[in-house]
Amino acid sequence: MNQERKTRVAVVFGGRGPEHAISCASGGTVLASIDRDRYDVVPVGILPDGRWVLTADEPGRLAITGGQLPSVEAVAEREGQVTPWAAGPARPEPGALTTAGPGAIPGELGEVDVVLPMLHGPFGEDGTMQGLLEMAGVRYVGAGVLASAVSMDKEYMKLIFKAKGLPVGPFVVVRDRDWPEADSSGSAAAAVPSGGTAAALSAETERKRVLDAIGELGWPVFVKPARGGSSIGTSRADDLAGLYKAIETARRYDRKILVEKAIPGREIECAVLEGLDGASPDTSMPGQLMVDGGEEFFDFEAKYLDDANGMEIPAPIPAGHLEEVRRLAAAAFEAVSCEGLARVDFFYTPAGEIVLNEINTMPGMTAASYFPKMWAASGFSLRDLIDRLITTALRKPPGLR
Repeated sequence: MNQERKTRVAVVFGGRGPEHAISCASGGTVLASIDRDRYDVVPVGILPDGRWVLTADEPGRLAITGGQLPSVEAVAEREGQVTPWAAGPARPEPGALTTAGPGAIPGELGEVDVVLPMLHGPFGEDGTMQGLLEMAGVRYVGAGVLASAVSMDKEYMKLIFKAKGLPVGPFVVVRDRDWPEADSSGSAAAAVPSGGTAAALSAETERKRVLDAIGELGWPVFVKPARGGSSIGTSRADDLAGLYKAIETARRYDRKILVEKAIPGREIECAVLEGLDGASPDTSMPGQLMVDGGEEFFDFEAKYLDDANGMEIPAPIPAGHLEEVRRLAAAAFEAVSCEGLARVDFFYTPAGEIVLNEINTMPGMTAASYFPKMWAASGFSLRDLIDRLITTALRKPPGLR
């Protein structure tokens, strides 16, 4: 009697964006947790230069250990002959590096039932990967093109939340055209050449307009890449000099910057899963971030490298407020037409006000990540989560959603 074929799942991790290492760690956690009795797993890495590689199925080599961040290079060994992926569907022996060039659709993806794209940030979580898979007619886990793109761009994410009547904090967008290069002193006035052109004067006028708008937010402010994640490139600014420095830091990752009013209080998160059979989204018990490592805010180091930090689940706020966080998390999920999964982040002020910060359509799955921890506290193991995500994705038709 023939044994029933396992569902074949490609776990894709790495990527071209600045969250490459975190994506690798998430991919490793999924590889270590997925039910091998039910799924035939194909580990796929994307190198920082955009090449796709089949990798060793060794999750331990993708963990964050001793402060060292993982990479696709660590599991894409070069012991075998390097051949184009499109040369054939056969799996390479462990250790072989089989590649496809940037932008090419790897032939191996046509051999799987579903793709689990554990990709965070630009070139993965922002609709680019989702569009590629839809063009290829391959089912995949998570949000579609629109929800992914909107949720990655914090300006449009917040505009949609506001349009849907959800509570968001004040913010100012700084676009490239608004911010001509500052003089070397970082003063408020940009250097305009003697007899400066109308274009230069116009640019300086735009910067003054933006600075006036930021000034209305009050100090401090948080400055971040508009299309970033994991707090990479994010800084707190307490004055004008700090603002200039923070904007230049953020501009290393994105030419579009978000400046947000600092919201006092606690940081609360809630995990969301797409409802089954058209039902409303399911929400986890919310948790509160506990930053005990001395950081000013929950930055990259606090999230992934400092063992002193953690999360208290459930968040120590009144029961009625916990339910309101869950309601708002589900509302945010539906506002951007999200699918599959998300983590929704909030501020909880001393006055008990709940302010929506952002939604993450492919939250981290590392050992330090709070999406799986909140579900674990809600009675849902990581293996169960992965199974739910794959099952949900397989119920959708391939192609345009």
